[in-house]
Amino acid sequence: MNIQLFDHEKLRAYQEALRFAAWVGPVIESLPVKLSARDQLDRASTSAVLNIAEGNGKRSHPDRCRYLDIARGSAVECAAALDVLVARALLPTERAVEGKQILLAVVFLVAGLIGRFSDTPGRVEEEQSLYGEVRNAPDNASSTGENENE
Repeated sequence: MNIQLFDHEKLRAYQEALRFAAWVGPVIESLPVKLSARDQLDRASTSAVLNIAEGNGKRSHPDRCRYLDIARGSAVECAAALDVLVARALLPTERAVEGKQILLAVVFLVAGLIGRFSDTPGRVEEEQSLYGEVRNAPDNASSTGENENE
C-alpha cells in the first residue's frame, strides 16, 4: 500500500522538529507541573512543528516566510528553555545537549527554507553594513537618524 504524504511531511525541517517534539516529551513529563518552563517548552516544541507545516502550505512567499520565521523562533525558544532547566538543575547538561543538537538542525533547515523564499520581488531589506561602520546621514536627517522636519 502506497501512503500519500502531505508536502510538509517530506521536509527535513518538519521531520527534525517532529523528532525534537518526540524527544522532549519525556523531559516535559519529568518536570513539575507548575513549572512555567515546562509549559513553555511544550508549547514552543509544538509551535515549531505546526508552523513549519502551516508555512509550507501557504502560497505566498511572504506568508510562508512569516510562519517559518515563527517556527525558527520557537526552536530557539526551546533551546533557551533547555538552558533554563540545566541552570535550575532539572536537566543534566548532556541530555540538554542531545536536544539542542536536534534543534540546531531544525534552525539550520528552516533558515534554508526561509532563504529559498525570501528573495522575492517587493521584499524590502536594509542595506548590509559592517558592525561599527559609520555612515553619513542624508541631508534631510539629523545625526540621530530622525527627520528634523518632524
